[in-house]
Amino acid sequence: MNTTTQATTQATTTTTLRAEGFSCPSCIAKIEKQVGRFIGVASVTVHFASWRIEITHDPSVVGVDELVAAAKKAGYVARPAAF
Repeated sequence: MNTTTQATTQATTTTTLRAEGFSCPSCIAKIEKQVGRFIGVASVTVHFASWRIEITHDPSVVGVDELVAAAKKAGYVARPAAF
């Protein structure tokens, strides 16, 4: 029996969301936990001072709308941002 192993690489992208309403470290942890639950999300970084959420993810697995919905589920309004 001949088997072949193919190496696959995930194409990741970084999506930046602007969020409103978080005011403490527990808010940041809540957002990171909720958004980070998705398969395909490699990392979530919340920037407290600028209200930015940077998410590195595989867009073929999880889309921007799902990421925005996850932030909303955590209790925060978020929108895609250019920077």
